[in-house]
Amino acid sequence: MSRPSALASSRLLIVHIVVPLLALAGASASLSLAPGTLAGLPGFDDGISLLGDATLAAGAGNSGGPHVRITRPSASSSGFLQWPKPFRFVDPSSAAPTSFSSEFAFSVSPGNGDGLALVLLPRDFKLGAEAFGLSGDRRFVGVEYDTSMDEEVGDVNANHVGVDLGSFASVSVCNVSSVGLVLSSGEKLKSWVDYDGSSKRLEVRLSKFRDPRPYDPIIAYSIDMLRMWRDEDVYVGISSSNGNSVQTISVYSWRFKPRKVPLSMHSLPADPRGQSGEHGKLRKRGRCPLAILAGVIFATGCGALLAFLGLFLWAFVANRHTVFPVECPVRPVDFKYEKINVVVKEDVEGGKH
Repeated sequence: MSRPSALASSRLLIVHIVVPLLALAGASASLSLAPGTLAGLPGFDDGISLLGDATLAAGAGNSGGPHVRITRPSASSSGFLQWPKPFRFVDPSSAAPTSFSSEFAFSVSPGNGDGLALVLLPRDFKLGAEAFGLSGDRRFVGVEYDTSMDEEVGDVNANHVGVDLGSFASVSVCNVSSVGLVLSSGEKLKSWVDYDGSSKRLEVRLSKFRDPRPYDPIIAYSIDMLRMWRDEDVYVGISSSNGNSVQTISVYSWRFKPRKVPLSMHSLPADPRGQSGEHGKLRKRGRCPLAILAGVIFATGCGALLAFLGLFLWAFVANRHTVFPVECPVRPVDFKYEKINVVVKEDVEGGKH
C-alpha cells in the first residue's frame, strides 16, 4: 500500500509543480519574440498580443501567480496588450448596435508615470512616446487610470480616472481619492468598463481586488460609439508608459466581451466572464420613493376606474328590470236608467189586498 501511495504522490508532484513550471518557461521563451501571444494564462482571454515592453512575469510575493508586466522598472518604458481581433459597433446584417463589457485586475507601483488606459483604436493605430504609450493619433476612446498630474490637460490630481475622446483632456473625471483608493500604491485593484449600445452609456467601476463589483459606477458618460465608429473595425487594448520614472504596471487578468443587442432590447452590461461569481455579486438598491409614489397613484387610479365601471353596470342592469305601471286612457261611459214599478199585495188574512 505504501508503494502505490508514493507513486501517486510523485505523479501529483509532477502534474502540479513541474508541468506548470515548464509551461511558464515555454511561455516566457515564446513571448520573447515580438509580438508574443498569450494562451492558457488564467484570467486572460486567449490570443492577447504583447507589444512593446509588455512581457510575461512569474509570480512573486503578493503578485498571485504569472501575470503580464506592461512596463519595465526603467525610464521611458511602454507596453501594450492587444485583444485578439477587432469588432464593429454595428451588425451589418441586422443593424443592431454592439455593446461590450471588460474587466481587468492591475497594480501600479509608486512613481510619477502615466498609469494605464483601456483604449479603443482604429485599424491603423500606432504606438508612440506620448501619454500611455500612444502616438499622435487623435481617433481613440480611452478610460485612463492616471497617476500623474498634468496641468496642460486639466488633470484634477495624480490619482484619478477619466474618459478620453481623442485627447488626454478627459471629458469626464472621477477623483479616486473620493472612494478611498490610491492607484499608485502598488495594491491590486480591479476595474469594470461597460458600454451599452442601446442606451449609449459608458460606465466605469473600480474597487480593491477582493471586493465585489460595485453597484454604482464612479463614471457614467453618454457617448454614441456607433456614430463615432460606424462600420469601422475597432481594436481594443491596455496601454501604459512610465515617462521618466521607473513605475511598473502589472496586469493580472483581462477579459473583454463584445455582444450584439437587439434594437428592441435595453439591457444592462453583461459580466464578461459569462457568469457572476463571488466577486460579481451586486448590492441590492433600495426602493426608490418616486417609484413607490407612482405605484400608489397607479393603484388608486385603477381602483377608481373599477368602481366607476361597477356603478355603471349596476345602474344599467337595474334599469332593465324596473316595472313601471301602465297608463290606460280614461273614456266616458253612458249609463241607461229604467223606471221599475213595485206592487205590494196585502195578505187576505190580514185584511189587506
